[in-house]
Amino acid sequence: MRLRVQFSLPRCARLLSTSSRCRTVMPAWVIDKYGSNEVLRFTKNASFPIINYPNEVIVKVFAAGLSPIDVAMRGGYGAATLSMKRDPLNIKQSGSEFPLVLGRDVSGVIMECGLDVKHFREGDEVWAAIPPWKQGSLAEFVLLSANEVSHKPKCLSHIEAAAIPYVATTAWSALVNTGGLRKDNCANKRILILGGSGGVGTFAVQMVKAWGAHVTVTCSQNAEQFLRGLGADHVVDYTAGPVEEPLSALEKFDLILDNVGGDTESWALKLLKPWSGAKYVTLVTPFMQNTDRLGVADGMMQSAATVASKALKHLMKGVHYRWGFFAPSGCALDEIRDMVDAKQIRPVVEETFSFSQVPQAFEKVEKGHARGKTVVQISKGGDDV
Repeated sequence: MRLRVQFSLPRCARLLSTSSRCRTVMPAWVIDKYGSNEVLRFTKNASFPIINYPNEVIVKVFAAGLSPIDVAMRGGYGAATLSMKRDPLNIKQSGSEFPLVLGRDVSGVIMECGLDVKHFREGDEVWAAIPPWKQGSLAEFVLLSANEVSHKPKCLSHIEAAAIPYVATTAWSALVNTGGLRKDNCANKRILILGGSGGVGTFAVQMVKAWGAHVTVTCSQNAEQFLRGLGADHVVDYTAGPVEEPLSALEKFDLILDNVGGDTESWALKLLKPWSGAKYVTLVTPFMQNTDRLGVADGMMQSAATVASKALKHLMKGVHYRWGFFAPSGCALDEIRDMVDAKQIRPVVEETFSFSQVPQAFEKVEKGHARGKTVVQISKGGDDV
């Protein structure tokens, strides 16, 4: 009789360990269309996440980090590409992503595990970077694949932890996966980070410095001491005049990470050591704009042609040109957790907002000129788990 009750009510049976009743809705901030800050809407009736695959987990969100990509996605950035990722067979109607929950960083507690999840248990404190094609963390609960999740650093609060995953996995993808850097080959390499005071920049400075690199960054004058405190060896003020002039006077670099874009490509690659494997990796690419403007197929072809032609052009000059992209990775977060617990990396939280202040948090991120991350506290502490 017990078995019949359990299998006839599988959803309730799985949730009894994490909730006093079966839940179908939860509070969340959503958007129902793309636009400016006015499209943000608070609801208590957002759909509660359901485990559909055995490698998935449901996380109760304690804190969510906001990034510039959240502001861009609110306005429709990458809509065509992300829709294809969500619905590769194009079965669903246009606009099926709505209501859409934003937020790419999460720190919280595992509330439920799929049958194949072995590395996590209910009650584990975790953090994750949420892929942009999935529902985000500005909600009470979020659904993730177990391979996107990692145990949270023990030394951090949830608010501090939520400031790291998205920028960390983006920087890791650009510097390690694309740039080829590792902790055992980074010693004494000269690294230039263009745009060092934002979320990705502040993390990248700390990571490559912990690995023994010599780090030069560009930033505004009022961020100089802040970045030196994170480990930057040399700081160049981009407000003092054309930044390429003081940079050209320095010894050439082994790797450049570009968080700025614009016209930097026209001069930055000249700062690399030629014929030595030096790489320029930019995180500001036209990939999403191309697919939004031309459609997925034509946009991907245009992007491939662009990056291939630029890579060949610069390879003839003895340097490597690459595009960097965010890549979700629980394994990368495992390594980053160890660095955080070893005090090699610290979170940089610029400002914290309550769950009721999400529109104000978006306004803060949208203003730019960040000194770290903006974090939203979704739930207080862990007493309610």
